[in-house]
Amino acid sequence: MCGRFVFVDIGAIFSKFRITITEDIIKEITPRYNIAPSQYIPVIYQNKEQEYKMEMMKWGLVPFWAKNQKTASRMINARAETITTKPSFKHILKTKRCLVPASGFYEWKKIDNKKVPYYIELKNNNSFSFAGLYDIWKDSVGNELKTFTIITTDANNTIKPIHDRMPAILHKEVEGQWLNVKIQNPESIIQLLKPFPADNMKTYVVSNEVNNPRNDNAQLTREVN
Repeated sequence: MCGRFVFVDIGAIFSKFRITITEDIIKEITPRYNIAPSQYIPVIYQNKEQEYKMEMMKWGLVPFWAKNQKTASRMINARAETITTKPSFKHILKTKRCLVPASGFYEWKKIDNKKVPYYIELKNNNSFSFAGLYDIWKDSVGNELKTFTIITTDANNTIKPIHDRMPAILHKEVEGQWLNVKIQNPESIIQLLKPFPADNMKTYVVSNEVNNPRNDNAQLTREVN
């Protein structure tokens, strides 16, 4: 499961890839400390000309064939084990893979009938990328809506005490493979979605303020007793 995450290292996007972007998009990229479903964030993909692009996309996948946008609320995540078979994902897996930049993410653990929020990040505090899928939906008059979903996999030993699932975090050396539209063999693609090494990650309890998606500030990622 991945229902909230953080992205603050804006410069990391531009240092990884030669990305073609517009000034309008640059203005929209700001540090975010409580990204929630239905919100727009920068997503990186590769077009048919094999150029890296970045666009603001809405979190919650709406397949191109959907009758309306209501499916988005149910498709914020896609299980790695079923993306080769489920209709919403199997067709876009070949050519519509994307990277979702992140600095960390939140997960909730049930303790005494309460949900306690944890913040999860890399021990070296570096930014990273979730593996994602995107699609382009059009309404009756041709207006486009670009949306994405974050792929999840089994939790590693650091996250298991909190939740049995975790977002699929890609190692930096395979991010290019994930985006490469020429790689379309499902087996080659799926093998990139292994749980990230537990020894490279850390978790700690944070404030319940993160429960409210309207709260968006650096205090949310600070450890509390």
